[in-house]
Amino acid sequence: MAKLKKSAKKSPGKGGAAGNANAQAHAERLHRGLSESAQQIWLAGVGAFGRAQAEGAKLFEALVKEGLNLEQTARKFAGGQAEVVRDAVESRVGSARERAADTWDRLEKVFEDRVQRALIKLGVPSRDDLGALVDRVDALNAELRKFGVAPTKPAARKAPAKKAVKKAAKKSA
Repeated sequence: MAKLKKSAKKSPGKGGAAGNANAQAHAERLHRGLSESAQQIWLAGVGAFGRAQAEGAKLFEALVKEGLNLEQTARKFAGGQAEVVRDAVESRVGSARERAADTWDRLEKVFEDRVQRALIKLGVPSRDDLGALVDRVDALNAELRKFGVAPTKPAARKAPAKKAVKKAAKKSA
């Protein structure tokens, strides 16, 4: 931005067309840089998501192996009480599964929050912003109809996914 301001200050001294071309070229470079940054942020997020998914599976497999080892050890020592020990191991594996699922949910939430913050920083409008804009256009079209002016056809609007609607309802509550 500082370079853009400097070139804007220098351009009046030069010819108008050359200054305008320099400013436009600078704006294009800035746009290209922002686009590349947004792409890199997106790819980093997808990579983090994939790594977390792979590591979550590895953690689960390690817990299953550990559970099997505990069960075998318990059978050797307890003999006839294997059922009791198996239930205990299954309980521990179940709690480990719950912890892994909870960790996964938290990781997913962090990922979603970071992507949302990146999109906000880039100025990408949210679903709510676009919905509000569509509502305003609909209201303006209704006003035009009152005055006998035929508005243009509204753009086809997709219905939001049920999951997104539920999340929006939770946030507003």
